[in-house]
Amino acid sequence: MGKGCAVASMLGLLEAREATARERVEDLREEAAQTTAALEAAEIELERRVIAREELVEALAVSAAETIAVTEAVEDAVSTPVPGTTVPTWREGLPATVLAPDYQRILGMLEDRPESKPGGVRAKEIAVVLGWETTAAKVEGVRSKAKRLAERGWLIQEASGTFSAGRRAVAGPDGGPSV
Repeated sequence: MGKGCAVASMLGLLEAREATARERVEDLREEAAQTTAALEAAEIELERRVIAREELVEALAVSAAETIAVTEAVEDAVSTPVPGTTVPTWREGLPATVLAPDYQRILGMLEDRPESKPGGVRAKEIAVVLGWETTAAKVEGVRSKAKRLAERGWLIQEASGTFSAGRRAVAGPDGGPSV
């Protein structure tokens, strides 16, 4: 073989290797494009999941804040009596204006009573002083109201069944003092 043949053969061998390298580059580019596309899809999915988590955290925070606000409003509504609806347990700082008018009158009458008169006042006397009817049913209504005030700490009920002005702490719902 001549020298030209060896060069041609060498040239053919290099061209074959170049073609193989070119195919390998094209395969890798195609694989890289597929990997890039998969990477982009994965990044989009990750971004969606991050946004979903952040939205959920925000929604839960808002919901928790609303729940706390509602709970506090309910607690305030429960702890702040509506004037005239019930006789709340007396506690320091609670004004008599939370009581219904009849309860306020009974309380006021006993508080305005001169201290020179010892002892408590019977329900019939309360009715007379307030100018209410003194029938048995009406007096029993006055006694019931005065007892309710005494049970809730607004008045003092004496052992004799009479009532006098004075405040005292009474057991709250949890067994502790109401103040």
